[in-house]
Amino acid sequence: MKRIVWALALAGTVLAGPVLAQPIKIGVTIAKTGPAASLGIPQANTVTLLPTEIGGQKVEWIVLDDATDTTKGVANARKLASDDKVDAIVGSSVTPVSLALIEVAAEAKVPLISLAASSKIVAPMDDKRRWVFKAPQNDGLMAEAIAAHMAKAGVKSVGFVGFNDAYGDGWLAEITPRLEAKGIKLAATERYARTDTSVTGQVLKVMAARPDAVLIAGSGTPAALPQKTLKERGYAGKYYQTHGVANADFLRVGGKDLEGTVLPAGPLLVAEQLPESNPVRKVALDYTKAYEAKFGPGSLATFGGHAYDAQVLLANAIPVALKTTKPGTPEFRSALRDAIEGLKDVVYTNGVVNMTPTDHVGQDDRARVMVTIENGKWKLLSATN
Repeated sequence: MKRIVWALALAGTVLAGPVLAQPIKIGVTIAKTGPAASLGIPQANTVTLLPTEIGGQKVEWIVLDDATDTTKGVANARKLASDDKVDAIVGSSVTPVSLALIEVAAEAKVPLISLAASSKIVAPMDDKRRWVFKAPQNDGLMAEAIAAHMAKAGVKSVGFVGFNDAYGDGWLAEITPRLEAKGIKLAATERYARTDTSVTGQVLKVMAARPDAVLIAGSGTPAALPQKTLKERGYAGKYYQTHGVANADFLRVGGKDLEGTVLPAGPLLVAEQLPESNPVRKVALDYTKAYEAKFGPGSLATFGGHAYDAQVLLANAIPVALKTTKPGTPEFRSALRDAIEGLKDVVYTNGVVNMTPTDHVGQDDRARVMVTIENGKWKLLSATN
């Protein structure tokens, strides 16, 4: 039987060992403001729940707001690495900023755990990306599930509406070959900015192609705009979204226009609906209970779960690194990187992790479920849906 390493408990519970003088410093740069605030806020909230001691060692979490801005994110990461001398960096909330942080992590030789989705953050592996890891699921893992669901639902043609940045680029690159493999035609491709207030032109072009379904590749609340516009214009086909929308704010902004939407998501989103046999269920429910106890019923977002999962990775790797060197040194950063890369059978809120030198996500099918939106709530779809 495989050995399973369960996630550590939330704040207040620590690994055994004597408390050492030198603290471990973890820098966090996330989108507390800006277009991706609906992602960054639950991540910032989650940091307040994280342990301040791991492996008998004090841990300091230093949180900065990058406002969903690449330049600000890079400046934050450089400050954290050079001024605060952090032992690891967590962030950012979105793909464009996270891609820019790769250079900083490689230059400073500090482990980076991204909270964004694109597989380009960690692949293809090279000398720079060897310092970078990722908590959220790769787009490819989720694209496979969408294409399979579309094929089973009889979809023959798809319209694509995605962000005009690295997130949209990544999704278009991942979904296109998977649709082709299923014999599904990509009938129209349109893009929009996260800050746009109207997508009428894009929607009219998509509708003119008369697709059976539309896939919207956006994240957070801005992903609701194309769907609401499609509904207003009378599009009656099937709607698909990505795992970038899995929070209550998206449901609030989209309202009734989201009913029936299908998307892949991390199992955390529907933890209570998972079977008892699912290894993720207990960890996800523990996090959900702690988060909603502090921030209110229904406030959970999978984006906050990614921040918690980054901590789980660090908490399992830190004791290993501490065996050979002390925090606050280049040697510790390197040892911590190696320890994260060597993690096996680590269970967190969105799956089971097995890292390798060529796979810095380490997830399998246990990191995804298919859900729909029913009566304004997330509903787990069965394998036959």
